[in-house]
Amino acid sequence: MAEVKRKKGETFEALIRRFSKKIQQSGRLIQSRKIRYYNPEKNKTAIRAAAKRRQEITAKREYLKKIGKLVEEKERDGRR
Repeated sequence: MAEVKRKKGETFEALIRRFSKKIQQSGRLIQSRKIRYYNPEKNKTAIRAAAKRRQEITAKREYLKKIGKLVEEKERDGRR
C-alpha cells in the first residue's frame, strides 16, 4: 500500500492528489482492475453438468407447455 504523509501547510486536496499519483505509479490500480472480474475457467465435468441441467429444464418446460400446465407470462411494453 502506498503511504503518504501530510506535509506542513499542505492542503487536503494536494495530499489526495499526491496519494492518487503514487497509487497510479505503483501499478496497484491496474492490477486490481485486471483481477476484479476474473472468472476461472470451468472444467469439462462442470460444463457438461450445466449443459445437461439446461437441457432437462428446457425439456420439462416444453412438456408442461404441451399439457397446458405452464402459462407463459406476457410482456408489457418490453418489460417483465
